[in-house]
Amino acid sequence: MASGSQPILSSTPLQVLFYLNSWYFAAFYVAEILMFIYKGVLLPYPSDNLVLDVVLLLLFLGLETLRIFYGWKGNLCERSLASCASLFVLVPCAALAVYFLLLQTFVLRLEFILSAVLLVFYGLELLLGLLSVSTFSRSRVY
Repeated sequence: MASGSQPILSSTPLQVLFYLNSWYFAAFYVAEILMFIYKGVLLPYPSDNLVLDVVLLLLFLGLETLRIFYGWKGNLCERSLASCASLFVLVPCAALAVYFLLLQTFVLRLEFILSAVLLVFYGLELLLGLLSVSTFSRSRVY
């Protein structure tokens, strides 16, 4: 560290989690689409419920992309506001993960496992995100 420079406050474990979660969510999303095709063809899935689940999956994609973007940039740029926005969007993302875990019309065992792993990612990101926001906020007080 050069004299007079600021220490690096961004969290490496949080950044690794964001990176892994972005790839995991892509795999989760593709698996969910394939499972919806499977359920729509082979199971007596009511069409209204299938449409609702697909719309919620599309909403989930948008919210998760927004959450990871703000978390990624907030952590790298050491910005409390962007990190707080990411934590705020984490709440509806976790609610949608719980929906896909428990509340769909038909929940396959694979969906249960994939959603449970996603919730573990969210729990870890919540803890590390709160620690990062606390660190960023404390360093800005002069």
